[in-house]
Amino acid sequence: MNKPHYLVSACLCGQACRYDGGTFDHPTLRRLMEEGVALPYCPEHEGGLPIPRKPCEILGDRVLTAEGADCTTEYTRGAEGALALCQRHGITAAILKEGSPSCGVCRIRDGSHTGRKIPGMGITARLLSKHGITLYTEENLPNDIHK
Repeated sequence: MNKPHYLVSACLCGQACRYDGGTFDHPTLRRLMEEGVALPYCPEHEGGLPIPRKPCEILGDRVLTAEGADCTTEYTRGAEGALALCQRHGITAAILKEGSPSCGVCRIRDGSHTGRKIPGMGITARLLSKHGITLYTEENLPNDIHK
């Protein structure tokens, strides 16, 4: 088995872990996972949230459902788990699901639960970036990944 080079949002590798129980199956990323080059991880589920779960958005420094339930602890725990996994495996790059309150690299929803997107980073993306992990999205893959 190859040494993992990337931490990848598990939903991009075909794992049904999205908030609605769905997936974004990206064939290239699934192949990298199968080859052992990409290590799949879902920070929301690994942080303690169920599948399916209520959708959350970042509002200020909190992560909330539309009903106001605070999921900040679970999102933070999942982000810390992602960082620990990168450190344990010597992973220096992550490919994350754009727009996610955990994994968004360039944009997230605005916290109003109306679908409006704004520039911003998800909880996991922020923590990984702060610790020097290079971030990519499914829309902006590293140059060395063959499609």
